[in-house]
Amino acid sequence: MRYYDTPCPPANMSWVTDGASPPRMDASPMFVPKLITALQEGYGLASLRKDALSGLTVAIVALPLAMAIAIASGTTPDKGLFTAIVAGFLISALGGSRHQIGGPTAAFVIVVYGVIEKHGFDGLVIATLMAGFMLVLLGALKLGTLIKFIPYPVVTGFTAGIAITIFSTQIKDFFGLQIEHVPADFIAKWGGYVQAASSFSLHATIIAVLTLGIIVGLRRWKPAWPGMLIAVVATTLAVHWLQLPVDTIESRFGAIPNTLPMPELPRGITLQRMYELLPSAVTIALLAGIESLLSCVIADGMTGRRHRSNIELIGQGVANIASALFGGLPATGALARTATNIKAGALTPVSGMLHAVFLLVFMWLLAPLAGMVPLAALAGILVVVAWNMSEAERLKHFLHAPRGDQLVLAVTLILTVLVDITVALEVGIVLAALVFIRRMVQTTDVTAVAGADLAERAETEAGATALAAIDIPKGVEVFEISGPFFFGVAAMLADILDRIEKAPRVFILRMGNVPLVDASGIDALGSFIDKNRARGTVVLLTRVQPQPLQVLREMGLLERLGPGAVQPNLTAALAKARTIVAEPPTAA
Repeated sequence: MRYYDTPCPPANMSWVTDGASPPRMDASPMFVPKLITALQEGYGLASLRKDALSGLTVAIVALPLAMAIAIASGTTPDKGLFTAIVAGFLISALGGSRHQIGGPTAAFVIVVYGVIEKHGFDGLVIATLMAGFMLVLLGALKLGTLIKFIPYPVVTGFTAGIAITIFSTQIKDFFGLQIEHVPADFIAKWGGYVQAASSFSLHATIIAVLTLGIIVGLRRWKPAWPGMLIAVVATTLAVHWLQLPVDTIESRFGAIPNTLPMPELPRGITLQRMYELLPSAVTIALLAGIESLLSCVIADGMTGRRHRSNIELIGQGVANIASALFGGLPATGALARTATNIKAGALTPVSGMLHAVFLLVFMWLLAPLAGMVPLAALAGILVVVAWNMSEAERLKHFLHAPRGDQLVLAVTLILTVLVDITVALEVGIVLAALVFIRRMVQTTDVTAVAGADLAERAETEAGATALAAIDIPKGVEVFEISGPFFFGVAAMLADILDRIEKAPRVFILRMGNVPLVDASGIDALGSFIDKNRARGTVVLLTRVQPQPLQVLREMGLLERLGPGAVQPNLTAALAKARTIVAEPPTAA
């Protein structure tokens, strides 16, 4: 059976189909985690076996990645493991996807790094806690579908910008440069690299390049093998046996603990501190929501199922709250790990929960060995992650995209790299909205209609009316609005009066091609009617569609127009116009 969430009323129902018969309504509420739905369908030993195997596969992939992301974020590798275990378990247990794998992701690297540098690690924990509550609130208010409306060029731009930033943060460990403090600013960071170029380490570079070679080679010839883990194990053994002078996790960060810490509230929670951290918390919540729902959508495309966006946000929120209490990092859905989970044969969210359990077992058994991992190997892993995030193929497609989309992508990317991801998202969304408004303006037009044009349209508007009967009497002007009539095009209507030298007795405005109108359009239409009345001109509207008609009625414009001002078609409007023209001007 396949369970699909319905995007339309009733809000507490979802679609069910077996793939052969038409979908029918299911009573499963949208706020029920997919784990409960999966268990209600029946869960046996065979399902557990498949979920355990896929969970183990994902855990093997997640182990080195969680540590690498934590180090790149400016904290210790154990924080990445805590996040993958605690948040990964809860995201699968409470979320709205059968296959979602949660944990620390590369998308958060520059956000986390910036928060830690400015507010310390305690500040990051508080911001993560606040973001968790925000995500729960967004899900409870059923706003899960709205987050998915972030424009595609914005998402691609900030994702590519994050990839460039992640790559730039790995240069130090990739080449073994001796820099005491790496600047956060992108340009200053590369300036520091140039100054420290003389401290280049050949051994560290060889380890990093070997890591890259193993991962890329296995992806090409043995894609089913866990390339990242194999690369880490191979380079760690090489460093240990050959006694290479390269930095390791233990030499820089000390030993990795083999148990989870006790949960506790972060220190220094005050209203002033929360106010200072509010922008960072909003960024974390927005990014977590976008990443998780994007991962869910792609997982749906791979499996043919549908996720529940609102409970997914609630699950993400609870997971981030728990991660903060355990001293972890922000968490969200991890696309690469989710795809690995699906390819490994996962059936239910139990797979994601077991992935977290396996990580806990690995940490318990292998913590001493994990300290031997060379940092150059983790840098090589993150270079691969950065390349994957850059989505070079998608960027190539944008070379042929409309200019407006290219501009939005470029601005978002540049601001992500040089300024801040929060500013990049805000400016990118606003710029995308302006580009959209410009395009909508270009699709809307207000034009005069000649008698010959009216004859061509007569049959579609008035049934069997003879074409020859359609003519425009003297003293009548007919104009047509085509496209949405909103604030971006409201001024077009005022320009009509400037085009007409002599005021007509009747002005017919055809609105059959206006699918929607907003308050600005209604205001412009009201002003247009008032100006025509002052000139002794009667305004008639024809073929007003349902949405514009409803807005006209609710905003009181129908009452201002008076009875008979809205006609069903052009033929009726012309008949009324002839009557008005035949009357004396005072009567009109």
